[in-house]
Amino acid sequence: MQHSPGFLAIVETVLDRVTHVSIAEYQGDDSWQLIDVREDHEWLQGHLPLAKHLGRGIIERDIEKRFPDKQQPILLYCGGGYRSSLAAYNLQLMGYTNVASLTGGYGGWVQHQLPVVQD
Repeated sequence: MQHSPGFLAIVETVLDRVTHVSIAEYQGDDSWQLIDVREDHEWLQGHLPLAKHLGRGIIERDIEKRFPDKQQPILLYCGGGYRSSLAAYNLQLMGYTNVASLTGGYGGWVQHQLPVVQD
């Protein structure tokens, strides 16, 4: 996907302010609560096993209801890692202390030929 310059500029301001977890690191650590922040139609086309869905448009509004423990490890992913990095940064601003973005996102997962779930 071709991202707009303005979007990329915003992403660049937060990339070094959030933790990034590789697919291999995630697979070796079952403590993460995995959250897909992609749009509804993306989620329906396929998502990672064990993932919950809180789209980028509502995550800040609904996260505290679904995941009130702000120390719980939360790993966010999107298509490639940009939207999840933005969401991770915002969750940090909301007081979440153990939040990260999955490097490569759904695209990286599929590229590694790992299983996906389709609803």
